[in-house]
Amino acid sequence: MGGDSEDDLRRGRIVREEIGWENKLMVDANQRWGVDEAIEKTKALAELDPGWMEEPTSPDDILGHANIRREVAPIRIATGESVHNAGMFKRLLQAGDIDVCQIDACRVASANENLAILLMCAKLGSPVCPHAGGVGLCECVQYLSIFDFLCISATPEDRVIEFVDHLHEHFINPVETREGRYLVPQSAGYSIEIKQDVLKRFSFPGGEVWNQEEYEADLNN
Repeated sequence: MGGDSEDDLRRGRIVREEIGWENKLMVDANQRWGVDEAIEKTKALAELDPGWMEEPTSPDDILGHANIRREVAPIRIATGESVHNAGMFKRLLQAGDIDVCQIDACRVASANENLAILLMCAKLGSPVCPHAGGVGLCECVQYLSIFDFLCISATPEDRVIEFVDHLHEHFINPVETREGRYLVPQSAGYSIEIKQDVLKRFSFPGGEVWNQEEYEADLNN
């Protein structure tokens, strides 16, 4: 979402028609709007019954998020993938900015910092639905949700993890999913070790992918 309002609604209606009303539909504005515009545009999408509106405005705008959340209720507000530490999440949560916390395992700089955020969210009643996608994020965030389920919230209720089905082939222990669920990893470690041949091929500037002729020849073979 975030472009022309009528086109956003048109595409949203198509998705609703395909998935039905029994399934959740989340929408993401990718920080596209200012506060007043976010309120207006989110309300315009209410007929889609969105499970949440993600990143309606800049994640740095604490008071702006609180205003948006108050004005568009009962539509839930989700954010967090661009928030970088527990202190920032504390301010967002205390100000009543977010309904769904979307921690990013790589944006937040350590496992301990992520665990502190999980604990704050449990105390303040905000479900954690980690942001994933990209290179290795799915591998990382699975552990955050596993820990949340086993040691903090003890429930899968109202919790999901994002998943993208690409780039896992570059990892020694890629994520495994079955019927829409992550499977608990069986190997020791954090599942984010990249294969040595991948590191060699993609290393800059000597990796073969930076030599277009060699790279295209390898693809053709």
